[in-house]
Amino acid sequence: MIYFKNGKIINYGNRGMNLEEDINLTNEYYKEKKIALIYKKPIPIKVLKVTIDKTRIKDAFYEQKSTLDYSGIYKQKYIEFDAKETNSKTSFPISNIHKHQIEHIKNVIEYGGIAFLIVRFNLLNETYILMGKDLISFLSTTTRKSIPISFFKQNCKPVELKYRPRIDYLKEIDYNIFNKE
Repeated sequence: MIYFKNGKIINYGNRGMNLEEDINLTNEYYKEKKIALIYKKPIPIKVLKVTIDKTRIKDAFYEQKSTLDYSGIYKQKYIEFDAKETNSKTSFPISNIHKHQIEHIKNVIEYGGIAFLIVRFNLLNETYILMGKDLISFLSTTTRKSIPISFFKQNCKPVELKYRPRIDYLKEIDYNIFNKE
């Protein structure tokens, strides 16, 4: 989608694509090595019009609010997470997480699943795993409109970018979930 703000064109259509590409490559690696089965979920849309040759969508709308971007199975546990990016050097805006996504994270945790965010600070070139329980705890104890970078540095380990897997987020899940059971 393209929007105009203060006379400038802002393209929100590809927000998060670099992070998502890294995650998609990581998920391919996990599947190939039989470590986990994680997929990017399709966006639920209702198509209204297509081109004559039916190769492009001309008009559509979202059928329902989507939950989180990725879901799957790891060590016999349901896992669901979302990829988020920010260009801020000081904080992550809570407005980047939709209210229904926060409720969904709570529900996944309540039913025994694993929920988290992968948050990338683009200008700092830093990526973190924010566990769902830590996000919910933070939100319940503050009225802030953003999560400061200091919170990430104190409560989350930075995730190192590598060749394969690109973002080894399951290493953090092992530490946070399976080593504490």
